[in-house]
Amino acid sequence: MNIAVIGTGYVGLVTGTCFALKGHKVTCVDVIPEKVEKINKGIPPIYEKDLARMLKEVVEKGNLKATLNISEAVAKSEIIYICVGTPSLPDGSMDYTYVKEAAKGIARELKEANEFKVIVIKSTCVPGTTDEIGKTIIEKESGKKLNVDFGLGMNPEFLREGVAINDFLYPDRVVIGGSNRETQNVIAKCYNEFDAPILFTDNTAAEMIKYASNSFLAMKISFINEMANLAEKFGIDIKDVAKGVGMDHRISDKFLRAGAGFGGSCFPKDVSALYVRSKELDQPSKLLEATLAVNKKQPLRLIELLKKGLENEDIKGKTIGLLGLAFKPDTDDMREAPSLILINKLLEEGVTIKATDPVALENAKKEIAHEKLIYCENMEDAVKETDAVILITEWKEFRDLSAEFFIQKMKNPVVIDGRRAFDYKEFREKGVKILAIGLGK
Repeated sequence: MNIAVIGTGYVGLVTGTCFALKGHKVTCVDVIPEKVEKINKGIPPIYEKDLARMLKEVVEKGNLKATLNISEAVAKSEIIYICVGTPSLPDGSMDYTYVKEAAKGIARELKEANEFKVIVIKSTCVPGTTDEIGKTIIEKESGKKLNVDFGLGMNPEFLREGVAINDFLYPDRVVIGGSNRETQNVIAKCYNEFDAPILFTDNTAAEMIKYASNSFLAMKISFINEMANLAEKFGIDIKDVAKGVGMDHRISDKFLRAGAGFGGSCFPKDVSALYVRSKELDQPSKLLEATLAVNKKQPLRLIELLKKGLENEDIKGKTIGLLGLAFKPDTDDMREAPSLILINKLLEEGVTIKATDPVALENAKKEIAHEKLIYCENMEDAVKETDAVILITEWKEFRDLSAEFFIQKMKNPVVIDGRRAFDYKEFREKGVKILAIGLGK
């Protein structure tokens, strides 16, 4: 199929690349010339595991190209995916500016189209948004009739940054919302080469499936973090508890890893948007409210552990190493990263921070700068001669660090494990003072 993808962020570029890998002809559209130029050279403008290799492959095969020209992309495509950002507004609701602008751009091109085209929103939208955009923007701007001249669909993504390529190519399910059966069938053709069950539904239900899925997973993380905080008081290791709970097939062990909380472009934004909408509908969700509240405070638990490890409530003047900046491993994404909450609080306390991350340094520098925040190119420099080290992003190179590494680099090795990545028994046996979320022993 000829597919247009509007937007080349994490979702758009992964979507375009993976469809191209399956043999479709994909045209990616963006408004930033530098991004378009990079993509056409096979160089992704973002970091995502395996994306560089696969993008290079599909560009060289001629299955994917990028353009600034939305007219060109829409004219030659049977199906157009909208994959632009839906950032949070200050009140927690969604900002649909980019989705609406993309819809207007597509609608202008539909005026001249003679063949039936399908427009699919992949951007996350609260229930009702897709149908509203179809009627108030696309029909109005194009002068065309929904389900006569064009179809409208919602095909939510369930991608995890860091493993997004794998998630797209091998999905648990494909959810296809559509304004009618013809539209659903056109969208389904995109997935002919995929081995996954397809659920057909309407656009509003498809939107809600995405929100309900992300909210449930976020709630599961906040739940295990609450249990971890309680386990510390009981003198229990939360890892043992999580393992026992996760062995129940009704629950599973997925998303039962206690730590410093969730971040990124999806969970915080989506849970917040659904919570705000629930209040607007006079059905405020206490579960969503609690999920957000627990997550907001969780990174600050690391400061409690830091003070305990240093045996001093006053940490002013201390130098702390920070391992990790991105919100999770295998991505350079700093959006809603727990590290930002932690860094700001440490700076308030008068601490000097030496921070490092394998790929997110440049993005972190754009997010936060301070005279007492030193960005280090490697973990050796970040750890050297510090009073304590906090692990907040569990990159493999950090997880593989030995107790000896900290003993050699630090004055008196104190390690705060915010992701339960280290073997605390081995560390303690070798003389490293280690404290961790949910480690009550």
